[in-house]
Amino acid sequence: MPTPGGRDDRARTGGRDESPEERADRRWNELLQEVRVAQTGVQILFGFLLTVVFTPRFTTLSATDRTIYVVTVVLGAATTGSLIGPVSFHRIVTGRRLKPETVVWVSRLTVVGLVLLLATVASALLLILRLALRGPAVPWVVAGLVVWFVLCWFALPCWALLRYRTRR
Repeated sequence: MPTPGGRDDRARTGGRDESPEERADRRWNELLQEVRVAQTGVQILFGFLLTVVFTPRFTTLSATDRTIYVVTVVLGAATTGSLIGPVSFHRIVTGRRLKPETVVWVSRLTVVGLVLLLATVASALLLILRLALRGPAVPWVVAGLVVWFVLCWFALPCWALLRYRTRR
């Protein structure tokens, strides 16, 4: 006899035929793939940022540009923490039958990491374009790129979620 919320109910509603544990495992693997992509970008950007202070040009930066640089490095460090956090989170709670809860917490941590990555990229763009262009268009270019990232990373997925939610 089928149980409420069991495999038979999921099969009838068109969902995946998986247990809560199987669903958590699948979501965990998907999340890991997503985090790997973001981590690679963050590690390259953060590594580059750490080397800038040792270049001869760094000493010629204005106080404003140095401040932007420091903010960018701090944001990069925070981003790195958020996007590497899922590894330590999983390692600490693994084997304690908390996979569904782990997926929820790590998903949240990853979204925080993506927001911090957006701030890091915006700050790095601001610094680089200030040095390269030295014009009044720089904040507008950076703002336009931030809007583009927000659309790609957050608005489009939220729009799809809202649009296709009504189909269920």
